[in-house]
Amino acid sequence: MKPRRSVALLIETSNAYARGLLSGAVEYIRGHEEWSVHLPELQRISSPPTWFKGWRGDGIIARIETKEMAKVISRKRLPTIDVSAARHLPNIPWVETDDRAISQLAAEHLHERGFTNLAFVGDPGFNWSFWREQHFASLADEKGCSYFVHQSQSRLEDNYSLIREKDRLTKWLVTLPKPVGIMGCYDIKAREVLDACRELDLTVPEQVAVIGADNDEILCNLSDPPLSSVIPNSQRAGFEAASLLDRMMSGEKIRSDAILIQPRGIKTRQSTDTLAIDDADVAKALQFIRQYASSGINVNDILRETSLSRRVLESRFTKRLGRTPHQEIIRQKISKVKRLLIETDLSIAEIAKLAGFEHAEYLSVAFKQFSGITPSAYRQQQTSNH
Repeated sequence: MKPRRSVALLIETSNAYARGLLSGAVEYIRGHEEWSVHLPELQRISSPPTWFKGWRGDGIIARIETKEMAKVISRKRLPTIDVSAARHLPNIPWVETDDRAISQLAAEHLHERGFTNLAFVGDPGFNWSFWREQHFASLADEKGCSYFVHQSQSRLEDNYSLIREKDRLTKWLVTLPKPVGIMGCYDIKAREVLDACRELDLTVPEQVAVIGADNDEILCNLSDPPLSSVIPNSQRAGFEAASLLDRMMSGEKIRSDAILIQPRGIKTRQSTDTLAIDDADVAKALQFIRQYASSGINVNDILRETSLSRRVLESRFTKRLGRTPHQEIIRQKISKVKRLLIETDLSIAEIAKLAGFEHAEYLSVAFKQFSGITPSAYRQQQTSNH
């Protein structure tokens, strides 16, 4: 009998993203040749486990977050996949989330809610925070928004002070124009923003809307108010890393180019569940559309809610959102279709009915016009990225 390959998973278990990586790796292993897996209990910046220096295995998947970990791994000269953005070993293959896509989802989420002041709170100790801030700033500029940034001191520095950083963040929040939409580079940083807002008696989400990244369910739901967050596809990243390692252990040479995994979407919670629009009629119209888009409403139904003429409504709506009320109805319906395509096994006809399309054919035409591909192709694409 062929002996099992011995693989070390040097990935921390202390946060949701890393546990997703492990889950994806497990999914791959179960569907392929079984490995003998070595999984130590680690934190993000833990030293290599004592047993690892004398360990003799076949391959490694690691979050290489420190130079110490990089040094020990490089000495092994084993097939290795890096699932960290730190890039302490730049010549080995690596799998990471697409930081531009994460920032784009967050920026669009806030902008769609009418925020024209956008801000970012980063942690300079991590490359992915730097990349997300760059992309978020660029997207804010593209949308014509005012942009502000706060870089906290890295938690990894020896002289880090939680009290001092809390004071710096609070003073910065006071200076921002309101209302403002803020992206925290990840959920922990976004929670710090929410804590500072509570101390300043800033209303969330009316004055300050906050979104994080990682969608750590425990952190997000323990926040006050519950935190909206970008959902990365860390399970897919772990699956891809395991697949690459399997190929490397079989002798295939893998390029060191990044494999970037698209995020799955946004989990909207109370911290962004608002509209930052300085036009009460437009805000009311948009809220009505979001609530009833899938119920077969049309522009005449919106007019009855606002008591505006069609010309005035369309002019003011387009001025503030860049699209007409009819276009917003279609956009909301397509958004629901996308969720149902990803989250259910319903047929296209059943989805069309739930999303407010009279016929499946109408749905297919509208979906392709909006997204560039058919509903079936979109479902297949998203399933393969899961």
